[in-house]
Amino acid sequence: MKIYTRTGDQGETGLIGGDRIKKSDQRIIAYGTIDELNSNLGLSVSLLRTYKEELFLDLIKMLLNIQNELFIIGSDLANPDYSGPDDITTEKKSRFDFRIKNTNVTNLENTIDLLEKELPPITYFILPGGSMEAAQIHISRSITRRAETCVVKLAENGKINPIVITYLNRLSDLLFVISRTINKRLEIMDVAWKT
Repeated sequence: MKIYTRTGDQGETGLIGGDRIKKSDQRIIAYGTIDELNSNLGLSVSLLRTYKEELFLDLIKMLLNIQNELFIIGSDLANPDYSGPDDITTEKKSRFDFRIKNTNVTNLENTIDLLEKELPPITYFILPGGSMEAAQIHISRSITRRAETCVVKLAENGKINPIVITYLNRLSDLLFVISRTINKRLEIMDVAWKT
């Protein structure tokens, strides 16, 4: 199978279900931003793997799991007929078995709580930075915020899995905590905002 199909050469692309839409459509912008986020997290994982494995193994596993969940979110957003697992026929039910759910959000929250136990309380505003690895996570965090904005815009006029918005909101919080965790483990201070 060839990687190129030439079907998008006129500025259109296919969605789940076969519909074709312009590549400038808000749905494409939304899941394209999710793809950008996923790629940046892949870079973060590569950077963290340059250290002794035990220092960041838990964070690497977390980020790899998030990458898999973002792939699922991409498929959620690529489905213009999404109406929720309770609104679909039994025949189509299997297509929705692996969608992002509230349990995914709860897992992010539990991870935040776990990592925060390792960190000192925040007593100042933190600028993105410190180590290169933490700065890269901050880039992913800011892409997450943009992705959330794109998904909210899509939701204004289209059907989506509403949990995706909650997931992205919580993910940006988790990435902030991960960046602080990386700096702490590398014994590098977070960068304080100064007026």
